[in-house]
Amino acid sequence: MTSKSTDRWCVYIVRCANRSFYTGITNKLKDRIADHNSGRGAKYTASFGPVKLVWHKKSKDRSSASKLEARIKKLTRGEKKELVRSGKLRAA
Repeated sequence: MTSKSTDRWCVYIVRCANRSFYTGITNKLKDRIADHNSGRGAKYTASFGPVKLVWHKKSKDRSSASKLEARIKKLTRGEKKELVRSGKLRAA
């Protein structure tokens, strides 16, 4: 089965209405952001939405996306702000 470009996995960060960050993965980014903003996304974003997409990066597969998501979730708030600002993740 061939993967469509809309099915490509990515890691994303959204900024919630309370200025916090939420990090996740998806293979349909536009739909996932819409889900977050309609209250059908994660419990966290349902509580603190609406959200705004502030960063995303494509991954070659779900496994790679999950690993990058885990790495980003370990960052401090300041490090996440820098990632959003610069678009670049510092070396591990």
